[in-house]
Amino acid sequence: MASEGNLKAPTRHPLDWQNPDFYNEESLHKEMERVFDICHGCRRCVSLCQSFPTLFDLVDESETLEVDGVKKEDYKKVVDHCYLCDLCYMTKCPYVPPHPWNVDFPHLMLRAKAVEFKKGNTKLRDKVLTSTDMVGSFVGIPIIAPTVNAINKIGPARKALEAVVGIHSDAWLPEFTSKPLRSRLEKLPASTTGEPAGRTKGKVALFATCYMNRNEPGPGEDMAVVFEHNGIPLTIAEKERCCGMPKLELGDLESVKTAKETNIPVLAKMVDEGWDLSALIPSCVLMFKQELPLMYPDDPDVQKVKAAFYDPFEYLMLRHKEGKLKTDFKKPLGKVAYQAACHQRVQNIGPKTKEILSLVPDTVVDIIERCSGHDGTYAVKKEFHEFAMKIVKPVVARVNDAKPDHYGSDCAMAGHHIAHARNDGTEPEHPMTLLRLAYGL
Repeated sequence: MASEGNLKAPTRHPLDWQNPDFYNEESLHKEMERVFDICHGCRRCVSLCQSFPTLFDLVDESETLEVDGVKKEDYKKVVDHCYLCDLCYMTKCPYVPPHPWNVDFPHLMLRAKAVEFKKGNTKLRDKVLTSTDMVGSFVGIPIIAPTVNAINKIGPARKALEAVVGIHSDAWLPEFTSKPLRSRLEKLPASTTGEPAGRTKGKVALFATCYMNRNEPGPGEDMAVVFEHNGIPLTIAEKERCCGMPKLELGDLESVKTAKETNIPVLAKMVDEGWDLSALIPSCVLMFKQELPLMYPDDPDVQKVKAAFYDPFEYLMLRHKEGKLKTDFKKPLGKVAYQAACHQRVQNIGPKTKEILSLVPDTVVDIIERCSGHDGTYAVKKEFHEFAMKIVKPVVARVNDAKPDHYGSDCAMAGHHIAHARNDGTEPEHPMTLLRLAYGL
């Protein structure tokens, strides 16, 4: 029975978050003990993140040397290290559904986070860090953005921030721009007529995302140029708020619901008007392709948006297979060290970024399929920063060994975390920026 289930493709159950039992702590602890016992007996995921070493240390240091010897209040130590990368579920665990043991470690951790949030045990710092719309709107004010950027580079100020707020003084922090991506893309091509190819409609509505909009708009501008070069009309969603992934990782599911109620009607309308959808942050793409559909399996608009949402390089490769991608590259990229972002890998689309960049003549792409350990907020927190730096070390070693001409990640924040850990003065480059460079645009 076990081996038969193990041969089938992993499947995901809907997240039963509106069931009162979802927040029942006794029921939660019973399920955590069951899953932790399976993980303890397997230990395949020990190298993925800090959750598993934490769990195994708790077991090995208990009186019984089994999960039943671990105090229930210590379960939170395991939960706190999970940043829902999903790699254990998608790449390591042999016991995911349809296996009868039915292990979904990330969504179990999400349930535990939701219970903690509902109990009021979430730090104010974490609520603020995940309120990306609010923070971005305030810090993005022209006079404030350069001030915040300057303060973030001052050692004593960062030490004070660590002492008062709990943001590690050595962590990389993103800069803010006073000219967001949405305003930079005001002069998009007027054409709204796409040329369908395969399952693509040939025109794309971009979900700008908090980070690309307020922190690093460059790759968004690069995407507009690359897509225009390939005859793909690009527009931007009429309005949007955070996709909800930061709040999901916090366990604040009501805030996820609020974001969904803003975003989904707008995006569903664009799908009805013939647009495909995309975003440059893998976590945002995953939110619309996986997490929201699992939270709202019976919402037709959520499912409609899911079906129309693509990773940008997935989209370009689908076009390439239909002979609709231009390959008139002007500049080789040489050797590229490319970290495949976790939330892109778990979309099960294959290494599309590598495939596209490999089309460029005289270009070799060294793909690094290891987590960077950044997770948006995990790496900046005082209590987790050292673990994030430990997780990124193998990635840095791979980049250094490659001696690349370029390096980066689809997750821009992961790219910067890698650069921060390298500490050699080099800067990461987003794959879309590299593709524009290769086209000579």
